[in-house]
Amino acid sequence: MAMPNNTNTNISASDRSLPTPSVLMPITVATDTSSNLYEGDRLLLNDVAVKWAKAIRIEESKPNEGLYLQIKDNVLGLADASEKKVLPVEVDFASPASLYRKQHGGGRKEPIVKAIGLKGNDSWHVVDATPGLGRDAFVMASVGCKVTMIERSPIVAALLEDGIRRLAIHFPELAERISLQHGNSAEVMQYFEGESVNAIYLDPMFPHKKKSALVKKEMRLFQQLLGHDPDADALLPPALKLATHRVVVKRPNSADVLAGEKPSMAIESKKHRFDVYLCQNK
Repeated sequence: MAMPNNTNTNISASDRSLPTPSVLMPITVATDTSSNLYEGDRLLLNDVAVKWAKAIRIEESKPNEGLYLQIKDNVLGLADASEKKVLPVEVDFASPASLYRKQHGGGRKEPIVKAIGLKGNDSWHVVDATPGLGRDAFVMASVGCKVTMIERSPIVAALLEDGIRRLAIHFPELAERISLQHGNSAEVMQYFEGESVNAIYLDPMFPHKKKSALVKKEMRLFQQLLGHDPDADALLPPALKLATHRVVVKRPNSADVLAGEKPSMAIESKKHRFDVYLCQNK
């Protein structure tokens, strides 16, 4: 049976200024009624729908077109009704690839870990202001950081929250390091309430050239859901004021710097670079 969705998600003050979706996203249970998970998934459906009532509506069956949320076998996913052969997009912090990387110490070798400046046994508080599906947040949490994700889309926030919930079932100590705030990232950072933030990570949506079917599917669904990211430049000023040590911006190698602001240094990987801005807000 699915566990209740009691993940600690903070609905920030800036949530009040977020626009209410003009059309509510359908959510349905896709689990077979004969499955022993069905009743638990119905409870999870109701819990998600109540918490995100301003953006989600319950439907008894899948829609014939458009994007929709589904719960199947204790997992919340975003699906496209027009592509029945494509699996839903889910937040899976406990995927085999993520756990293998964690268990074999690959986290500290990740470019993002080097970019945020984590050294030795430091346990930094990092704000991920553009979490997407949370993969980079997981990498930072897996090396000991406490990560606060800020997400303005209620649909993406619901997916992230579900990922944290499922991670907590098997790896509670890891899930405790990841928290979620729903709100406009620029505003939340500007009026941030909570413990000191050592580093802030920004990865604004940027058109992907990679031909991987997975990336194409995720980016296509996200762009269909969210549109492009015209206000990405507005994230940098409040980030530079909030972080005590550094702000890291992930960009494709061919992309211009964010907000026209030259970084202190850049760390390049094969297809991306991490623009690092050193801060003096201690």
